[in-house]
Amino acid sequence: MPLVECYAGKVNQVFMNLIGNAIDAIEEYNQGRSVAEAKANRSKIKIKTEVQNSNAIIRISDNGSGMSSAVSQQLFEAFFTTKPAGKGTGLGLSISYKVVKEHGGKLSCVSAPGQGAEFIIEMPIEQISQ
Repeated sequence: MPLVECYAGKVNQVFMNLIGNAIDAIEEYNQGRSVAEAKANRSKIKIKTEVQNSNAIIRISDNGSGMSSAVSQQLFEAFFTTKPAGKGTGLGLSISYKVVKEHGGKLSCVSAPGQGAEFIIEMPIEQISQ
């Protein structure tokens, strides 16, 4: 992965939000599983990077319980959360979406119940001055 021209602090916040949410999703998923089941199918968070054209692609995925399409459609709306009261503000993904968009990129999610979730960040490697 080449160096990506960006506001590092803001993009770091995006990574922290996505990884933190993946950890929360896995912890919630594991609460309903037996020890034997958890050992047989260990929880994982994967981070994959690649370059396509002149974009950096970062994929952050988990093998948690996944989300319904109704939930997926609201993910990036401010104050939307599936977390219990006191656990989340519903701002992390909304802020992350805006930060990636400010960099000329795209943030998306692919998920289905029982299939985990994958967040895909697509960002230009070089920012175009305007």
